[in-house]
Amino acid sequence: MKLINSLLMFAQQGAAPAGQTPAPIPPPPMAPPPSASELATAQERGAAAAAEAAGQQEVSLIELFQHLNGVEIGVMLILLGCAIYALALLFEKIYVMRKASSQTRDFLGSFRKANSVEEAEAIVRKMPASGIKSMFDAGMAEVRRTQDLGLYTMRDARDHTMQRVASSMSVRQNDHLEDLGSSMTFLASIGANAPFIGLFGTVWGIMVAFVGIAKTQTTSLAVVAPGIAGALLATAAGLAAAIPAVLIYNFAAKQISKQAAKLDDFSSEFIALVSRDMDRRAG
Repeated sequence: MKLINSLLMFAQQGAAPAGQTPAPIPPPPMAPPPSASELATAQERGAAAAAEAAGQQEVSLIELFQHLNGVEIGVMLILLGCAIYALALLFEKIYVMRKASSQTRDFLGSFRKANSVEEAEAIVRKMPASGIKSMFDAGMAEVRRTQDLGLYTMRDARDHTMQRVASSMSVRQNDHLEDLGSSMTFLASIGANAPFIGLFGTVWGIMVAFVGIAKTQTTSLAVVAPGIAGALLATAAGLAAAIPAVLIYNFAAKQISKQAAKLDDFSSEFIALVSRDMDRRAG
């Protein structure tokens, strides 16, 4: 273009009459400045392109953990410990409940074959120790005390004997159920409080992110999103710890309730056996 303009100027100078100054060539027109709407449109396109580029990047959990502060890391470690302990309790409860259920089933199967207190004592003596056997031993010990006092065959002392037998068996039953329900309070505490612990970590992380926004004077999503996303991990961790704890608690509570019902039935059967034996001996 410069070469063509120079040739045109020379041509015009040659074509102009002698002594006459050639007319100056006007400068090319300048483009008008962009309007405010065009600038806004350009900025929106740039933001959209940046967001699209950021969305194409894969964000891993490791990268999110790197944006956690000290408080959030502490919250995550607490929730991790709670989740591991709850999982360990799950396997412990499954083992303990199955063992107790099997022992109770085998004990009742053998006990129901006896027709007298002496037969029941002879059968139970060969069985391994268990919660239901401790109940039988407590009830049988009270029966022996009553016999030693000479009150076993007295009809007037029957009600008192039944009450003492039932009370002694109830004490052993409560001890056995308490052993089965160990750590249940801790499971309930995890299920109730873990979401709030995680929420505390999230709130703290978002506060730190907003402080960072104020210091950097930028609201770019690419800058603040990793910190906020990392803070939300605390809430997710709280739910991940609470949900299994609640499920384990419900499972254990149901199994303990079933075991308690079987032990109540056994207590009634034992008292009925003692009552029949007292009637037979009283004639």
